Amino acid sequence: MRATWDQVFAWRLDRQYVRSRTDEGAVAVAGRLCGVQAQVTSAAELAVALRSTKPESGALVRALDDGALMKTWAMRGTLHALPPESAAAVLALIGSARTWEKPSWQKTFGASPAEVAALTEAVAEVLDAAVLTREELVDALVSAPEFHRLGEELRSGWGALLKPLAWQGALCHGPARGTKVTFTSPAHLVRDWPGLPEPDAAAPAAILGYLGAYGPATPETFDAWLTRGSLRKTTVRRWFADLGDLITEVDVEGRRAFLPTDQVDAMAATAPSATVHLLGAFDQYVLGPGTGDTDLLPAAHRAKVSRAAGWISPIVVVGGRIAGVWELTGDAVQITMFDGAPLPTQGLEAAVAHVALAAGRQSLTVRAA
Repeated sequence: MRATWDQVFAWRLDRQYVRSRTDEGAVAVAGRLCGVQAQVTSAAELAVALRSTKPESGALVRALDDGALMKTWAMRGTLHALPPESAAAVLALIGSARTWEKPSWQKTFGASPAEVAALTEAVAEVLDAAVLTREELVDALVSAPEFHRLGEELRSGWGALLKPLAWQGALCHGPARGTKVTFTSPAHLVRDWPGLPEPDAAAPAAILGYLGAYGPATPETFDAWLTRGSLRKTTVRRWFADLGDLITEVDVEGRRAFLPTDQVDAMAATAPSATVHLLGAFDQYVLGPGTGDTDLLPAAHRAKVSRAAGWISPIVVVGGRIAGVWELTGDAVQITMFDGAPLPTQGLEAAVAHVALAAGRQSLTVRAA
């Protein structure tokens, strides 16, 4: 199959519920997107609301509280809200990279593979049928002599020592206790939690889910999204090859990549779109393919989207491509178009109105930066 980037981006807008919004709720949105980045809860809520026909305040947090979604460290070591079955699949693959066994990781975070294994076992026992704050969890762990020296790193808000435990299915986030983060076990949070499958069994669901939202994509792009390239290239390529007829190679203006076979006809029938959309900070529309995808985001403007300290700016999407950034300033949406381009003349008013609805505002005005 051959496709143009205009077709690809129009198809992605529909698949990711950007142009074709859904009334199925937060779980459906998070499932289609293979997770919603949830480092900043308000950004995750906005990502769901902007893709909903009738946005509901707090929909994502409610789904987390009742176990319909699971918040845990997942792709690229960042917090995501995922349906449990999606979480199980991606965690199995991320954990298979065994990044905590690499000398560079041990040097940075000061824990040996044996200590991580002991921590995983201890955390699973401490969190069995319990929900604890970070302080309560760390206090329970460092009461054991073998973990005394890890106390400072365990208390770090970055959670570096806790991430390998999440990747092995030993812990996840529980319902917030006021302003405090809590942790529990997936089995306690999620009814009928199946545990993590073997990587080879998990790969088809994870890959097809990713390609079904962000394709066409290569094995290398998938691994960059999942682990920042930490998996063995030969392993990821084998997972793709094992999918056989479930995926189809597509030539997108000279770039060869893969798409789920059941989406080939849909993409072929998709006409380019000139629609305008405003998406929030840390949105999966850019995080899925990555900010380094120059067909989506011009290299000259990457620094405006991928900013210091890992911040990902809210984006202006025109015709499926990222054409600017925006921010809320009081009751106005302040838009900065790339290369001094004028504000879009068609569709912007509707896009701003939907942001206002999603953000619970009566109305918003537009201001060009």
